[in-house]
Amino acid sequence: MAQIEPFRALRPQKAYVKFVAAPPYDVLSVREAREIAANNPLSFLHVEKSEIDFPEEMDIHEEQISMKARLNLEKLINEGILFQDETPCLYIYRQQMGSHKQYGLVAGVSAAEYDAGLLKRHELTRAARELERIRHIELVNAQTGPIFLVYRSKPSIDQLISASCRNAPEYDFMADDGVRHTIWVLSEETVMVKLIHEFLAVDALYIADGHHRAAAAAAVARRRRISDSAPQGDESPERILAVLFPDQQLKVLAYHRIIRDLNDMSERDFLDRIGERFYVLDGIAETSPQNVHEFMMYLSGRWFLLQPHEDCFNLEDPVQNLDVAILQSQIFAPILGIGDPRIDHRIDFVGGIRSIIELKRLVDKKEFAVAFALYPTDLDQVMSVSDAGMTMPPKSTWFEPKLLSGIFVHLLE
Repeated sequence: MAQIEPFRALRPQKAYVKFVAAPPYDVLSVREAREIAANNPLSFLHVEKSEIDFPEEMDIHEEQISMKARLNLEKLINEGILFQDETPCLYIYRQQMGSHKQYGLVAGVSAAEYDAGLLKRHELTRAARELERIRHIELVNAQTGPIFLVYRSKPSIDQLISASCRNAPEYDFMADDGVRHTIWVLSEETVMVKLIHEFLAVDALYIADGHHRAAAAAAVARRRRISDSAPQGDESPERILAVLFPDQQLKVLAYHRIIRDLNDMSERDFLDRIGERFYVLDGIAETSPQNVHEFMMYLSGRWFLLQPHEDCFNLEDPVQNLDVAILQSQIFAPILGIGDPRIDHRIDFVGGIRSIIELKRLVDKKEFAVAFALYPTDLDQVMSVSDAGMTMPPKSTWFEPKLLSGIFVHLLE
């Protein structure tokens, strides 16, 4: 059972939405965010990544950053850039990248269901990042960005959403990266009740992106529940701001790996070690992997196709059967000495729409010694791992396009 609820979104006036909407805070460095928002005082990066408003050389603390975010949010409200809907609503959020379209439902989901494991996770969260987001939510007194949820497609929900999109949208704009964002406001009680009822028959919701946001929002709800300070109305912290997408509409892109050195091995020794565990084809034309359990490796100006021996993975194990897990268990750990890719500085990741041309460029520039291109992880694999209560290796999936921040904010009181 999936509980969704309408809420009173804080959102931009139509004239300002394109200026306010910004990439999520966790896909940009401070430098990148500062460049994007430099000439745009309305950019929501001033709220989501407010450290950009301090001098680069200044030693700032997390509390200062969060308080600046609160002041910046209040400024957008006081200047009439953002306003709050008078009644609780649901919202449809369509993203179009090229010919691909995906329709998400923006709603509040239950913090209690998150705690009960009904919002299923596939990633571990880092305590430091979770604590930083908790402080941000508590001091700003708002959830400033949505989590990205997936559910198994249901025709009845698709039909309701499709019918609602026949009306004129509230927002329709093209972001700087060429992705088109279109939003409809659903305020009609009959339609909202039908959607809420249909989601009660959805078995589970899966967190595709935003694990730290979700964990932090649930933690804030627990803290306020214990302190008995949580409001119970439309702005209750018991709701977590989310966008829910049907699985059949989503695209999962590959998350490639690049390694800085060969762990003190010669290229010949490195290739020989790989040959003990993989079938290796040399002289392959530059291309992306075409099938699961295929890897393209770029080394010293040459592309190799790697296919693991049959005893290198377990088809019955939803994690060990993943391509990212095979690379880690068969090459990175035993050959390259990379035990934990979360903390080892010798490995980096290239995800999303950046193609294998980027891998080749980084190796050719001698910034990295070897690159591995992967086939995208299947969404069914992600959900299978979550259903089993297991976690995926880091950087297993990249969802594109990303949800923009600033279009919807959930105030907590």
